[in-house]
Amino acid sequence: MSRILVIDDDAAIAELVKINLELLGHQVTTASDGHKGLALAQQNRPDLVVLDVMMPDLDGFTVCQRLRQNPQTHPIPILMLTALGMTKDKVQGFDSGADDYLVKPFEIPELQVRIRALLRRSGGVPQSATLPEILHAGEITLIPENLQAKVKERMVKLTPTEFEILHCLMQHHGQTVSTGKLLEEVWGYAPDDDVDTIRVHIRHLRTRLETPDRKYIKTVYGGGYQLIPEGFAKGAGD
Repeated sequence: MSRILVIDDDAAIAELVKINLELLGHQVTTASDGHKGLALAQQNRPDLVVLDVMMPDLDGFTVCQRLRQNPQTHPIPILMLTALGMTKDKVQGFDSGADDYLVKPFEIPELQVRIRALLRRSGGVPQSATLPEILHAGEITLIPENLQAKVKERMVKLTPTEFEILHCLMQHHGQTVSTGKLLEEVWGYAPDDDVDTIRVHIRHLRTRLETPDRKYIKTVYGGGYQLIPEGFAKGAGD
């Protein structure tokens, strides 16, 4: 049984989500505003947070940022559930630290699929992070124990989604990994080719791994992304 926290000021939506997730066997707690949601997340450490954006006083983007900034809640997968469906809103959601983004009105089966995919991270830890081995390629070492990567001698903290993206790219290093394959392997389902979702998360991963003169993730235009674990100079296909 997974513990899920739903933060939404719309009581009808919160109850709808709660009932349908409880039917799947999950234990669901609700919070009617961002402040209560943050307090419950820190107190109970849920396995997943379903987060509305448009809430009074403390909006979902801010709540998401604070969850990511707190070491205790940093690893928890976050699904944003909101009526804001513009590309800029989705980008802002991912920039705030969300793992996935679902626009209202939504279909219950789609919500369930996305939550099942996120809950592959048992207890907030990515499925790949449960593997005992340390994955090594070139200048990058992926450390499952605490969602970290070692880039040369530098330690880098990753979000659950960043961890799984890097894990996927390292397993196929030197090969081009399509956006569709990333969506299937990391998110666990095959929606339409969501370029914005992948682009934002890749940008975040690059920010953590790379330096101004040392790059590791190459964009293959029209194809996807390729990890160059030995690194390459800026401008050489980044």
